[in-house]
Amino acid sequence: MYHSIHDELHLSNRNYWLRAAVLGANDGLISTASLLVGVAAASPSSQTLLLTGVAALTAGALSMAAGEYISVSSQADTEKADLDKELHELTHNPERELYELTRIYETRGLDHALAHQVAVALTDHNALEAHARDEIGLNELSQAKPIPASIASALAFITGAILPVLGILLLPAHTLVWSLSSLTVVGLILLGVVSARLGGAPIIPATARVVIWGVLAMAATSLTGHLFGVMV
Repeated sequence: MYHSIHDELHLSNRNYWLRAAVLGANDGLISTASLLVGVAAASPSSQTLLLTGVAALTAGALSMAAGEYISVSSQADTEKADLDKELHELTHNPERELYELTRIYETRGLDHALAHQVAVALTDHNALEAHARDEIGLNELSQAKPIPASIASALAFITGAILPVLGILLLPAHTLVWSLSSLTVVGLILLGVVSARLGGAPIIPATARVVIWGVLAMAATSLTGHLFGVMV
């Protein structure tokens, strides 16, 4: 017996927050670890490394929050402009808007009579909501929310960046480059597995993408740090 048409869980409902969370955590882990590996290759003091890590974590989290807020705010402004335009058309050209809605349902497989009946019913219920959803493509799941998005991005970045920062405190100083790199790879593997499981994707390809790009970033910064360290 079905209690609700919404009982079935669809993984695509997670797309909005999962994308932001994976992006933030991946960026936090790779950028912070790459920076620390590069600096560690130049053999600085542990205090300098820790300060670098904390600064990278703080600056990165704030940058992610600001960037996400600005980006999503721009999206929200565009959505509002579209809704205002649609409201104006519904007020001044209701017949044409009803025809547009009818045509949309016809292209989805309904015959003209049924499409017109559905369009009339949804217009009577909430015309702006019907056009926002079926003409513009806006709904509650996709609606832009700048503040929650910025907070989520900052927290995700901190979650990823905290691992290499803790590594500075816990790992032996004389093997820091290799041990920090190894710790980061473990973190990348965990991130890939978790994101794949949450998104319902194959684990191996999703994890491989994360690990390969992370290793390349660390290798590049490690080489840079080593070269500059030798030059100094």
